[in-house]
Amino acid sequence: MVVQANFRVLQFSQLQSSGMKNLLTVLSFFPVFLLAQETSTAYAETIAHHREEYKAEFLKDKRAPLKAEDLQYLRFFDPNEDFRVACTFERTPDEKPFDLPTYSGITKPYRKYGKLTFELNGQTLSLAVYQSIQHLTHPLYKNYLFLPFRDLTNGESTYGGGRYIDLKITEVEGEEFYLDFNKCYNPWCGYSDGYNCPIPPSENNLEVEILAGEKTYAGEKKHKD
Repeated sequence: MVVQANFRVLQFSQLQSSGMKNLLTVLSFFPVFLLAQETSTAYAETIAHHREEYKAEFLKDKRAPLKAEDLQYLRFFDPNEDFRVACTFERTPDEKPFDLPTYSGITKPYRKYGKLTFELNGQTLSLAVYQSIQHLTHPLYKNYLFLPFRDLTNGESTYGGGRYIDLKITEVEGEEFYLDFNKCYNPWCGYSDGYNCPIPPSENNLEVEILAGEKTYAGEKKHKD
């Protein structure tokens, strides 16, 4: 009886020890989980703020295709940090200017400024970034770069003509740069005809789905007089 009682005490002690270890393991992950939640929430708020500023820009520009009543038809993917990717940047200083075609039929002068390389869903991908020749002498825009791209969502959940991302030279040439597809947007041709929207060059066709950023406009497409 004493042996049996001691055995039960030992079992109980072992269970307590095992349970304590499991509890400590769970608690050790708890701060990490909370930090991840806070980071995710903060990032979502950052993207929400960015999108409100993006909508407001339509109302500031008299040339814009959308008015206040049209903004309700803008649609976006939920913020997803998986589509904010670390990049390496390679400058291409010897590239000559070229005429980039637009969907209206005219061309615009650009030059390839460099190449971004990144990992997404286990694949190594790259995108070229371009510099507008017309903006080189403009004090407000000479630091800006242009990244037009296509992906496998075009014509399905996103605009068929591709999407754009605005960048700055000081960003891509910094020590650490993240390309955030959550900030990609539609060209104005996605809302109305009558605009000169650059066509993404074939080197910027991604054979993956970019489930981030702006979706297809849900309103009726406009026609300029």
